[in-house]
Amino acid sequence: MVQAWSLSQPDWTCKIDEGPAGIAYARWSPDSRHILTTSEFQLRLTVWSLVNTACVHVQWPKHASRGVSFTKDGKFAAICTRRDCKDYVNLLSCHSWEIMSVFAVDMVDLAGVEWSPDDSAIVVWDSLLEYKVLIYSPDGRCLFKYVAYESGLGVKNVAWSPCGQFLAVGSYDQVVRTLNHLTWKTFAEFTHAASVRSPSNAAIFKEVDDPWQLDMSELCLSEGFSCNMQGNGAENGTEGGSRVKYAVMDAPITLPLQKPATDKPNPKQGIGMLSWSSDSHYFFTRNDNMPTTLWIWDICRLELAAVLVQKDPIRAATWDPTCPRLVLCTESPHLYMWTPSGACCVNIPLPNFQVVDLKWSSDGSCLLLKDRDSFCCAAIVSPLPEEEASQSDDSSEDE
Repeated sequence: MVQAWSLSQPDWTCKIDEGPAGIAYARWSPDSRHILTTSEFQLRLTVWSLVNTACVHVQWPKHASRGVSFTKDGKFAAICTRRDCKDYVNLLSCHSWEIMSVFAVDMVDLAGVEWSPDDSAIVVWDSLLEYKVLIYSPDGRCLFKYVAYESGLGVKNVAWSPCGQFLAVGSYDQVVRTLNHLTWKTFAEFTHAASVRSPSNAAIFKEVDDPWQLDMSELCLSEGFSCNMQGNGAENGTEGGSRVKYAVMDAPITLPLQKPATDKPNPKQGIGMLSWSSDSHYFFTRNDNMPTTLWIWDICRLELAAVLVQKDPIRAATWDPTCPRLVLCTESPHLYMWTPSGACCVNIPLPNFQVVDLKWSSDGSCLLLKDRDSFCCAAIVSPLPEEEASQSDDSSEDE
């Protein structure tokens, strides 16, 4: 069952029940007036209207949580389907939810689909068993076929830059290859080595413990108050009164590395995270066999800009939608931020709150932090400009 509420009308509620088909995944449409659900076993994808309770079915979606992409203006949707052992891309109008066109894709096992930011092209890629990336026009013409290598596990992540000029392809060989939108040729490759060697212009930040430096020699506390303080410190996840900070390291430095198991499927290696900043100047990556390291690349200089080395594996990372500011979490009571001017660690003042996921609001004013059982909202407080600060000081003096 899927439930929905209105923030502006508290009395309005909605429940969606697929019955025996079940619901494996649910997502919003761009206009927020429809909810798309995928049934168990990918039997059908259903578009539910929150305005007139109408519903539209798309048979045989390829994936539950993947394989659906919307144009930037929200007018069209591309949905991956599979029937008769063949993969297809269905283009739907988000106004009437009618199928506008359907075309087959030259894939062994279609893994994903993504519209370009300018809505002029559609990228699809194959499963991990075969390296193949295809660029299609909306009318179904194949514009380009990209195969980096043939022997080995293939594509793991694909991401368009917000400007639409670059397409980054991360693969299991621990390399990100970037293509340009004019010729669809590769113009740069970014490798993830086990160490950062000099000379390097990258800023290297390593998370370290930063114990509180408090002089308790002249304080006299009662036994009950002391025990209460110790208990509160443990509950707040401060690890016995300690905090963390970033230490700036010099190259060369060896990064923590985990050797993936060769006898298990879906090995933990390759580019598991890949995302561009809003200005298309930077993108970050996480190599899954280095789960505690986040790499930040400068696409203008075609070089490594920064490396963040955490104590725990990185669970999630996301860019501020308004500026090149990166926030990440490691399922710890801390939040980590990076900008081109530096990096910092922020303690979360909530008891037993471990951040496992995070998401920015669309205007970048608020950050949603998720724990396993609860969530909270955080705001980035910007310092007052000098003129406003001086005016507030004058007003306070007058009062």
